[in-house]
Amino acid sequence: MTYVVTDNCIKCKYMDCVEVCPVDCFYEGENMLVIHPDECIDCGVCEPECPAEAIFPDTDSSVAQAWLALNHQYASSWPNITRRKTPPADADAWNGVPEKFDAHFSGKPGEGE
Repeated sequence: MTYVVTDNCIKCKYMDCVEVCPVDCFYEGENMLVIHPDECIDCGVCEPECPAEAIFPDTDSSVAQAWLALNHQYASSWPNITRRKTPPADADAWNGVPEKFDAHFSGKPGEGE
């Protein structure tokens, strides 16, 4: 089992989860984060820290399972992030907006550390 970041992180990118991760398995994209499933130790400390409630165990639902491949793909090319940064100014406005992936996901890497 691993944890995955799902579409509610898109354009929210709060990053509270990054600070509590004991193995630094978060990777930063332009407008969301992902978890590297091969590095995640399944501790679950990140899940309750996410204000957007965008983190789930991959066993939670078919939705989370579908996000496993995306998390793996982008964690392999985006920069690692180990500390919390300031979230986007409009993060709260995007929190809870449904179906953000098709219209708003960016595959571009974030800035990293």
